[in-house]
Amino acid sequence: METGSAVNPKGIDVAGKVAVVIGGTSGIGRALALGLAEAGADVVATARREDHVRQIAAEIRALGRRSLEIPSDVSDRASLETLQSAVLAEFGRVDILVNCAGITRRTPTLDLDESLWESILDTNLTGTLRACQIFGRHMVQRGYGRIINIASLTSFVGLFEVAGYAASKAAVASLTKSLAVEWARHGVCVNAIAPGVFRTALNAELLDRTGRGKEFLLRTPMGRFGRVEELVGAAIFLASEAASFVTGEILVVDGGFLASGVNQ
Repeated sequence: METGSAVNPKGIDVAGKVAVVIGGTSGIGRALALGLAEAGADVVATARREDHVRQIAAEIRALGRRSLEIPSDVSDRASLETLQSAVLAEFGRVDILVNCAGITRRTPTLDLDESLWESILDTNLTGTLRACQIFGRHMVQRGYGRIINIASLTSFVGLFEVAGYAASKAAVASLTKSLAVEWARHGVCVNAIAPGVFRTALNAELLDRTGRGKEFLLRTPMGRFGRVEELVGAAIFLASEAASFVTGEILVVDGGFLASGVNQ
């Protein structure tokens, strides 16, 4: 048992932090960007489409936080370097990086074209690596940082006819652990959130009107799909000083999906 004065634990607080959310203009990324802003962080949410970037920046400013309007593309290293330079010029630092950019395509694996495979891996895996390298170098040099990647249920289990996506997200989980081990000594915590099945504008039709959606629902003990806002608490925790000894963790937020065996 340790002796001496007690450590005063720090709370789940991101007020005054500077966050960059890549893929932050729609779906899960948008929810996390707005959630971090509501929790007090200045947030730069970025993606490829300029109109979407302008819209989310306006929403962040409406919450009383600062932002920038800088489009980026995770497949283009130069655009990420431009993004970082703009954020550092405006804010002087980046405390939090959230990597949400991702794509998927359902197709039988026997028919999976190599160009599609490469495109999925380049966005989901290599795009995450690029962002981690660019922003991670700044964090390592500064001696502080919080990186949150987005993993998936497919980081752990197989889903039908999405081999490219599954392979990329399994690799994101592994990359997260590798970077956590490398950068822990530099004060940089690298973790990931693995969402369960969350309804977004892009997948609502599939979830509500197909047998695949019904199977997802059957496998989720809570008996419903997640709301993207329900991921915000996990992100704020991992970005805060409350998680200062948490690194290399894949935090699953799935309504019990991975714990599920027989549900009836």
